[in-house]
Amino acid sequence: MFAQIKQLGKETAIYGISTIVGRFLNFILVPFYTNVLKPDEYGIVTTIYAYIAFLNVIYSYGMESAYLRYASSLEIGDKRENFSTPFISVLFTSLIFSSLIHLFSNEVAKVIGISEKFSICIKYSAWILFFDAICLIPLAYLRLEGKALAFSTIKVINILVNVALNIFLLLKFKLGVYGIFISGLVASATTFVLLIPVILRNFSISFLKDLYIELLKFGLPYIPSGLSAMVIQVIDRPILKALTDEATVGIYQANYRLGIFMMLFVSMFDYAWRPFFLKNAGREDAKLIFSKVMTYFVLFASFLFLFVSFFIDDFVRIKILGRHIIHPDYWVGLGIVPIVLLGYLFNGIYVNLIAGIYIKKKTKYLPYITGLGAIANIIGNYALIPSIGMYGAAWATFVSYFVMAVSLFLIVQRIYPVKYEYAKLLKIAFVTGLCFVLFKFIPHGLSYITTLGIKLILLVLFFIFLLSFQLFSR
Repeated sequence: MFAQIKQLGKETAIYGISTIVGRFLNFILVPFYTNVLKPDEYGIVTTIYAYIAFLNVIYSYGMESAYLRYASSLEIGDKRENFSTPFISVLFTSLIFSSLIHLFSNEVAKVIGISEKFSICIKYSAWILFFDAICLIPLAYLRLEGKALAFSTIKVINILVNVALNIFLLLKFKLGVYGIFISGLVASATTFVLLIPVILRNFSISFLKDLYIELLKFGLPYIPSGLSAMVIQVIDRPILKALTDEATVGIYQANYRLGIFMMLFVSMFDYAWRPFFLKNAGREDAKLIFSKVMTYFVLFASFLFLFVSFFIDDFVRIKILGRHIIHPDYWVGLGIVPIVLLGYLFNGIYVNLIAGIYIKKKTKYLPYITGLGAIANIIGNYALIPSIGMYGAAWATFVSYFVMAVSLFLIVQRIYPVKYEYAKLLKIAFVTGLCFVLFKFIPHGLSYITTLGIKLILLVLFFIFLLSFQLFSR
């Protein structure tokens, strides 16, 4: 059992390399854009990519997840047929969608409020969406086969090509907004080229109707589910702006992004977790493994929550080339960071729990769960922001992820009950809460060295307390 869990940890770490490198390189582009583009031009880029994020959900229509589910069990058809059927489907639908967007790019530009002179960017975006979509199944194949290093390498190459071309086209050829979308298109096409060997090894001219029907049944609920998840991620900004002011939104956005540390951990885990539980679902001790994984996940996530919460003040004060990582004007919002971290922690618990939905093919519940989370988020924002400002938006995000995790838990325990280690989970939660409360009681005015020492002692106490509660066994 622990050999499987060790392998999950190893693959999580490998996926983490591409995730962390990708986030870092994309982070570099933000100050680069703000120095070479006018605010209105950067606004165009932000607007179009926001729509791309939503359209990605429609382009994939759950086929990636459906492929992982059916290719792992081969209930219908062989390995090649399970690869080819969803790949052909996504290839043709993406070709149709992108062709329509390309042909009606001027009309699309008008609808989203962009000048027609930038309609060429819409055309580039159409084919970015196309290449990203047809790469989904080959990339999912690499995950399912445990080829985490190959997956991560391709992802990193995609990002390096994108960043290098951005710098080259914007600085050398002064292409501005157009250069950004050309870079994105070339990077996406490069990913497809790198995946051609995977496609050729697994593709066959076969399309199983029975398999396709099952894939659609499994995958289509991901459209409303994915759109609801997108709402949870973005709806708080416009509501906060409507109820407060732009300065508050700016402070909130800057500090909210510091929750990236927990989000990265959840993303790393998610890449490895889905193929892992599908490959191990048939084992007699599968539920025991899943229970142990939940305990390990919550343990690591809780430590990360404490570590980032303790040291985020020190992190933002670091100076690089004479400038703080986060400008002092934004430090007033640092208090929302632990709330955001906690929200992403529950998002990670949600990711853990989704195993039962996959195994029992009950994706029909996902739109209701994510829809409930989106509703909770909207209500929470309107209820809390008027009284506690940006903290209300942060708490609304936490509430939405908490509601989703609890709802999914209640449903999964009916269709695929797992006996989680509730006593251990409660001990971890109690010790985490205790250490965080003690941290909040650190007196102000102490020297930096003294405060740093107390924080380190609290992190050590986290494990000492857990040992005293007999959380670990040989």
